Amino acid sequence: MARYTGPKSKIARKFREPIYGPDKALERKNYVPGVHGPNKRRRKQSEYALQLMEKQKAKYTYGILEKQFRNLFKKASRNKGITGEVLLQYCESRLDNTVFRLGVSPTRDGARQLVSHKHITVNGGIVNIPSYQLKDGDVVSIREKSKSLIAITDSLSSANHNHDWLTWNNENMSGVFMNVPQREQIPENIKEQLIVELYSK
Repeated sequence: MARYTGPKSKIARKFREPIYGPDKALERKNYVPGVHGPNKRRRKQSEYALQLMEKQKAKYTYGILEKQFRNLFKKASRNKGITGEVLLQYCESRLDNTVFRLGVSPTRDGARQLVSHKHITVNGGIVNIPSYQLKDGDVVSIREKSKSLIAITDSLSSANHNHDWLTWNNENMSGVFMNVPQREQIPENIKEQLIVELYSK
């Protein structure tokens, strides 16, 4: 399964945002990485550089590599609606992202691993494809034999289920993907229009 496996704190410092969740290194060194530290003089970024940075931020945030991300963009551009918003909606509709949003895992990487290791079901059937696109009304549950996993119970004990497009039932450990979220409901700090401009060149 292709995914980014490099240093995560360096990525967080590059964008000056906790891309992979709370990061002590980012708090301690809230400046871009490099041998010259925070005092290095940096040139004004070009329009292309800003667009590229935004695309990279989105890819790292959702854990998607270039080819898959480009295919998502092509799919979004063929769809009705604003291309940038549709692109983010596709990212949010991924199974691994939804498992993360439901609080079953504290990180998207952890959610991806739970899906890949067959701990998650969709509408009663095991799905081990992290990029699986959920549809309105799909029920995402934890597999019966996996409900006692410490990693899952610990994550759920501190989860905050406050996403309008998802519902969670703690008794049977399952959630419902009610509908595709609107742009204002998606909390990620991503300027999707810059991504559209980049791919449209």
